[in-house]
Amino acid sequence: MFLIVGLGNPGAQYAKTRHNAGWFVIDELCRRHNIELAKKNADYKVGLGFVGEHKIALVKPQTFMNLSGRAVASLKHYHRVELEQILVVSDDLNLALGKLRLRAGGSDGGHNGLKSIAQMLGSKEYPRLRFGVGEPSREERVSSGTTGFVLRPFSADEWPLVEETTRRAADAIEWWLQNDLEGAMSRFNG
Repeated sequence: MFLIVGLGNPGAQYAKTRHNAGWFVIDELCRRHNIELAKKNADYKVGLGFVGEHKIALVKPQTFMNLSGRAVASLKHYHRVELEQILVVSDDLNLALGKLRLRAGGSDGGHNGLKSIAQMLGSKEYPRLRFGVGEPSREERVSSGTTGFVLRPFSADEWPLVEETTRRAADAIEWWLQNDLEGAMSRFNG
């Protein structure tokens, strides 16, 4: 069993925001593998299925970003998976729009969802896929800060690249599941 967790915020007002890039990837994997996120409790929605021979749980935490770790820790214990069997997809404003960065572990990079997960798991050493959402301009940082930037929807001009990046992120996850993390990193990082 592998847990694939896409980070995002619940609520229609956040549906197309940069902070919900992880949810875009979960939606793409659900579509590709005919998985429905049907099982829901207060902390998460989850759908079970397969990628090749690998059983997966696709997860969308339903808490706000800074509490995402509750869902991940709960599902890790319930399904008895190891840290290396968890992959978390998050937005990253330090990566240019359209870039992906797959890693075996590491810092939270200031991302509150990743910080919450590391706290709840007691480790930073779990795979993660960072989805580049672009960096706010100096003016945007001054006027609304990074929080305002990640909670703003992508523009119509950005959507084609967002959709392409979402597909490549799903491809990277499928590669990881059916091959290995290092190969996926070599193939999809950049």
